[in-house]
Amino acid sequence: MARNFTIKTPANFSFEHTLLSHGWYDLLPFELIGGNKIGLVLPRGKAGRSVVVTVSSASGGLKASVDGAEADRDGIIRDIRHIFRLDEEFDGFYETIANCGAVEWAANEKAGRLLRGPNVFEDLVKTLCTTNCSWALTRIMVTNLVAELGEAAANGKRAFPTAKALARKNEAFYREKIRAGYRAPYFVELAERVASGELDPESWLTSDLSTADLKKEIKKVKGIGEYAADNLLKLLGRYDCLALDSWVRGGFFKKHNNGRKCSDKKIEKHYKKFGEWRGLAIWCDMTEDWFFGEGRQNGS
Repeated sequence: MARNFTIKTPANFSFEHTLLSHGWYDLLPFELIGGNKIGLVLPRGKAGRSVVVTVSSASGGLKASVDGAEADRDGIIRDIRHIFRLDEEFDGFYETIANCGAVEWAANEKAGRLLRGPNVFEDLVKTLCTTNCSWALTRIMVTNLVAELGEAAANGKRAFPTAKALARKNEAFYREKIRAGYRAPYFVELAERVASGELDPESWLTSDLSTADLKKEIKKVKGIGEYAADNLLKLLGRYDCLALDSWVRGGFFKKHNNGRKCSDKKIEKHYKKFGEWRGLAIWCDMTEDWFFGEGRQNGS
């Protein structure tokens, strides 16, 4: 029998715009259900087993439904609050938008929260799966990781694997089973560093380092370059990096430069007025048509 409970959300929270904020909702163990619910598989069951949780919007909050098994209710609540950024402050972003007179749709729609996994390690591995490849290949790698190494819930659905689970496999496994290609040795090294305690990605959430110095630490993870680090920083609540790639640049050319190519310096100048929020401002600017136009709603 499912158990239900409600988690209160801030007044400036939008379930839809957080859920569809970027491509994470399209990657296991997330499962979009009917466009207005999301399924999660979390390691919060008895003795660390996985449980399936369905989250949907409710009046003044989020409704969570836990499928059957005995579960750590407090842990599930903490995970959901983290995933949907419920404890993160966005008033500064909305004030900046008002002062700049741009990207107003984000404030009007209560957008800006970027969906993330229940822990930084999951986000880091998924980010590694986005580098130098199509979104289709990203989905294949993440799906394979979950299917091969994730802890199963009672209904067979699996959580994202732990660092210890990843560390048990060798490079050949990641090449052949996960289809990780050149990333295979990076998966091995990352998993071993995290499993041994040498690297603690969760500490990045509360790090006192400046964004520039934290970015240097993140880039020490093999396979994580400039763009990937910028994107991961956004999931850590650091929004002062633009994370420019061909898709973002193309969107800027079309929206703000009459379709003509321009330098990154011009793009940087355009968003400079947003200060510490410029990375979130450019993302909301480039994804506006996901909700109001014909833009895509998958991919990161």
